[in-house]
Amino acid sequence: MRNNLGGLLSKRALLNPNREAYVDGSSGLRLSFAELNERASRIANAMLASGIEKGDRVGLLLMNGAEFMEAYFGLAKIGAVIVPLNWRLVPDELEFILKDSGTKRLIFDDEFVEAAGELHSRGAATDISHWYQVTDAEPAHFAQSYQGVRDAADGSEPEPRAFDDDMLYIMYTSGTTGLPKGVVHTHSTSLWALITMTATVDLHDGDRYLAPMPMFHVGALSPLTLNVYVGSTSVVMRTFDPTHAWELIEQEKITTGLLVPAMLNFMTQVPNVKTADYSSVRWLMTGAAPVPMSLLKAYEAMGVEVLQVYGLTETCGPACLMDSENATVREGSTGRAFFHTDVKIIDDDGNTCPAGTPGEVLVRGPHIMREYWNRPDATADTLRDGWLHTGDVAVMDSDGFVTIADRIKDMIISGGENVYPAEIENVLMTHPDIAEAAVIGKTSEKWGESPFAIVVKTNDALTEAEVVEYCQGKLARFKQPQGVAFIDVIPRNPSGKILKRVLREQYPEPAPV
Repeated sequence: MRNNLGGLLSKRALLNPNREAYVDGSSGLRLSFAELNERASRIANAMLASGIEKGDRVGLLLMNGAEFMEAYFGLAKIGAVIVPLNWRLVPDELEFILKDSGTKRLIFDDEFVEAAGELHSRGAATDISHWYQVTDAEPAHFAQSYQGVRDAADGSEPEPRAFDDDMLYIMYTSGTTGLPKGVVHTHSTSLWALITMTATVDLHDGDRYLAPMPMFHVGALSPLTLNVYVGSTSVVMRTFDPTHAWELIEQEKITTGLLVPAMLNFMTQVPNVKTADYSSVRWLMTGAAPVPMSLLKAYEAMGVEVLQVYGLTETCGPACLMDSENATVREGSTGRAFFHTDVKIIDDDGNTCPAGTPGEVLVRGPHIMREYWNRPDATADTLRDGWLHTGDVAVMDSDGFVTIADRIKDMIISGGENVYPAEIENVLMTHPDIAEAAVIGKTSEKWGESPFAIVVKTNDALTEAEVVEYCQGKLARFKQPQGVAFIDVIPRNPSGKILKRVLREQYPEPAPV
């Protein structure tokens, strides 16, 4: 049997046509699996009628919404390749991703018509020939109405055009050299991510899942696909609001969900946490950033089970999972490997480390990415002998529990988003009054971590406010430095590498936000 990821929705619609598949927590839109599948088939047939070919890339610049879900499954059915776009990025950043991926069509929300218009005005800077705007009004002059195109199309099931090792999506993640890398997942790697999650996580028939994470993130896309696979209802938040999250949990009888630690933290600080009925919740999962023990204990006191997960875009999500039984007795651990997943810790010579000895985390499984798009050197460096080299430093105890100790690549995780210092440093170095720049992560009560810039200036008049302002419009908001310090010399090792550890010791104070 050949597997097509879009076919999962077709099968679920056949088995449970009337079961609620999708609830929009903002608009109140409710779709059964049959209705969601018909919308997916319509957009698939519309794309086929307009000449789309197997392998053509389609960008999704969309907020969380039914349009993202239906387009994802519909495009998967016909063998198109989805390029989920982080809507926090500015046009310069989006332009690189669109050009690098060879994206030919873009589906974008009303909220991003200005960014889309800017990209359209750049002509050959991208390869986009078809622009589709999700709007209830008249679309921009260069775009077609997404809803109009979808609703005019045939709703019958299209013939699948991609299977198994064919590309499904390219998801871009920030690169240590300053340029994002496109992680390629196939129909097969994505299906195996669902299989290993199903075999590891406590899932029940008819679960109702709270989804506040942005769908362009693997931490949202894989679980939402899993909900279709197992027949759960996805209750989706267009944007996260902690007060509304508790309201939805009570109103929709939420049983499970995934939120980054910053979201869980915000939810403990709103007034209705004391009055909300969350008795339906069986567990909430959290990851994408270190989880403070105080946060786990706060939810334990509330009687809410919190499962810690460790994963990467490159693993299609899953790597390790910590159950609630061990979370408080193995403080700081991110758990053990998922069912169809192997994890090991190696030293600099490639040897497996003894229990309790730190080394690099390696992950292996059929859900590991195929490659980095157009990056053969990076692929060869990251995928070796079937193992994914994560760049994370960890220890594993004798029972297989993994505790992340550090990040080799100096990545900053701010509000669940990966931020690489090199990308910010490259922008700072274009400032005429900056000779050198280094960026580190500082502890942030609000975001977990926030970028902080250390700068050597050539003009004494340069101020912190001017440096921060310079980054606006050149970097997504979550990547922008939340503070700046000026220094005479940036410490480096004999080979010229910036000593980030020394800088973190010199600037230990928490971030302003």
